[in-house]
Amino acid sequence: MIIVSFHDLTVFSYIHSKNQNMQVDLSRYDNSWFNPGRGMIVRTIWHFTNTIFFINGLFPFSGLKVFLLKIFGAQIGKGVVVKPRVSVKYPWNLRIGENTWIGEGVWIDNLTKVGIGANCCLSQGALLLCGNHNYRSETFDLMVGEIVLEDGVWIGANSIVPGNSVCKTHSVLSVQSVAPVNMEPFMIYRGNPAAPVKKRV
Repeated sequence: MIIVSFHDLTVFSYIHSKNQNMQVDLSRYDNSWFNPGRGMIVRTIWHFTNTIFFINGLFPFSGLKVFLLKIFGAQIGKGVVVKPRVSVKYPWNLRIGENTWIGEGVWIDNLTKVGIGANCCLSQGALLLCGNHNYRSETFDLMVGEIVLEDGVWIGANSIVPGNSVCKTHSVLSVQSVAPVNMEPFMIYRGNPAAPVKKRV
């Protein structure tokens, strides 16, 4: 039997009422604690490099894109292919293994570290989103989390991998799905949030 006192109900009612009346005030938003690294000058140069050579669909040369990513601190293996209209937030937070494909329109929003293994495929429009916001906070606080894609992972077209996700070796995230925190090896996931549907044979 559970006994709830009048005091407990009063406290619960007060908290519930306070939470109901809470409103977001973006004028109080403060992410001064967040340090994206490399300094303002380097970040500005990368912004224009990303816009001209990566986001721009008229520039198809993958080899030069890989070279530019390395110049800005990314660790890139051999045989990596970067298609047009790809956007990378901060290349110094990016590691990509050998023979991995980054498809058209992929957005790697790596506010913190993103590790992509060898022989992975990120299909068209896939989003890797390290940043999020605390919707429970009046100040809508920034939250960041790393992303790990192990070897052989396939992220389907228009799918989303949020921060703090680990997609284990050869797991698959189907088209327009949202990855859970952990995707088990050699499993195919589908849905929002994605759930395992069958083994990858």
